[in-house]
Amino acid sequence: MTKPLGRRTCLYTDAQLDAIVADMARQAAGLLAGRTQVVIVGILRRGAPLADRLHARLVQDYGLTSCTRLDLQIKRYADDLTLLYPETRLTENPTHATLSLEGHTVLVVDDVMYRGHSMLRAVEYLAGKQPAEIRTVVLVDRGVAKLPVRTDIVGVRLDVAPSDVIECNVPPYEDEFRIDLLQPASRT
Repeated sequence: MTKPLGRRTCLYTDAQLDAIVADMARQAAGLLAGRTQVVIVGILRRGAPLADRLHARLVQDYGLTSCTRLDLQIKRYADDLTLLYPETRLTENPTHATLSLEGHTVLVVDDVMYRGHSMLRAVEYLAGKQPAEIRTVVLVDRGVAKLPVRTDIVGVRLDVAPSDVIECNVPPYEDEFRIDLLQPASRT
């Protein structure tokens, strides 16, 4: 996939993000204290490997071993924030059709909270599965959500110009774990 043209600035490196994910895991462990039925849901694409990283830290640092990992495919924007669909599309995995989350605490993980469309769609879908509680986790919150979605755990908050793009580079989709700020080339 070709990356959009423009000026890129690295905001967070792999080592810095490792510390941020460790702190996110600490916060999640606090939210999950006393919960025995936990599901961590990653929003595909980059929310899924972030959910894997968070889950690994929860296991390693806090002994959370009885946890289920699921992924949801939700699409609205391309990585460069080009609107792909006027409505937010969730493609249900056939194995999730009869899934019951009754009594479970669910952590929904995504890379960037932009307008809130993807997270709201994920929470709406998961709420239909009757969980006891749903908590939201994002690596980056841009602070411009338009929908009534709040994030319970935020790695970093970044206030950037509306035309700028936050690029979360997350393996396996990119080679290096990092956050870049893209200031797109003008289209004149």
